[in-house]
Amino acid sequence: MMLSKLRHYKKACIKLFLGVLVCFGFSYLAVANSSDGFTLTRQQEAKVQDANLTAVMAWHGSSPWVNSVTLGAKEEFERLGVEVLAVTEAHYDPAKQISDLETLAALTPDILLSLSIDSLSAKPSYLRLTKAGTQLVLLSNPIAGFIHGQDFAGLVGDNVDGMGRAAANLLAQAIDSQGKVGMIYHEADYHITNKRDEAFIGALEQYENIHLTVQKGFVKKSQTAQLTAAMLIQHPDLKAIYVSWDAAAEGVIESLRIANRKDIKVISHDLGTNNLLDMALHGNMYGAVSDRPHQIGTLMARIGAGAATGVSTPLYTQVNYNSVTFENIAESWRLAFKTPLPHILQSVLSHSHVATTDAGHGEEHDAH
Repeated sequence: MMLSKLRHYKKACIKLFLGVLVCFGFSYLAVANSSDGFTLTRQQEAKVQDANLTAVMAWHGSSPWVNSVTLGAKEEFERLGVEVLAVTEAHYDPAKQISDLETLAALTPDILLSLSIDSLSAKPSYLRLTKAGTQLVLLSNPIAGFIHGQDFAGLVGDNVDGMGRAAANLLAQAIDSQGKVGMIYHEADYHITNKRDEAFIGALEQYENIHLTVQKGFVKKSQTAQLTAAMLIQHPDLKAIYVSWDAAAEGVIESLRIANRKDIKVISHDLGTNNLLDMALHGNMYGAVSDRPHQIGTLMARIGAGAATGVSTPLYTQVNYNSVTFENIAESWRLAFKTPLPHILQSVLSHSHVATTDAGHGEEHDAH
């Protein structure tokens, strides 16, 4: 029995490893060229500053997270003397992103930072830029068939498996590791969310007393409120709901409020002010897993600048993440965005901490 389980585990590990290689289009040797950071020497930075480089960014959408990536990139480009010519965002529309890339190509930039919405349709547009000499640095989503060092300078992303596992651990913490839970997952073909969702499901299996009772998929974030309402009708005894990312979780929180279900906890990824306010007020939002968008932008800019001046750059660079609950909202915000906590969040957190402390003192008094 033990030998059979060991063989099964070994096969699963091999399958997972090969799946990662296929997904990224990496060879074994290329994977060995991954990194958890990237720096330039003083001499290399001086060479970048003397090169009078230009850069553009073509993003998938707009959000506080994207804004933080952009800010990190802009600050690093400014430090290195690279001029940012334009920043576009495609409203998650592949056709709009192709149009953006064609417009940016006319600027003949030295560096392009981008997250590809649909790599298949946008591939020719990216190739037009790279064949003209632009150094492409990708965010999170790989492009099948692209060769590192030829078609792109590097890819910066999250530890998506780690984030999925961390979300499962937060959910278990929220419900004391027992009960029925639901999942609202991203049904589109999108590497980041797909892999995080898969890792969440896998990690949840270690909790014998947690039962993933219902799973519903969405493509547009506007669908999550309705999906939550249907979930509550079909499974009123749910104790928690996992949602693929923060903006999509807003609809879940809204639906739970309408249903007056303060008892159901929500777990998601990324940080947004609305859901953090709910968390600060001890509402439905229990926890989130946050990456470091500002650091992502910094690394992408640095890799692009290095590649544009002949520096050998890593195939894949990965940023860290942290689990966020009521206790560490302020610290997590600073780690993610490198900016002060919004004033409204500061105010709510301050009152919430005072209320929590007063309640704790009251309980101690009653006990005596």
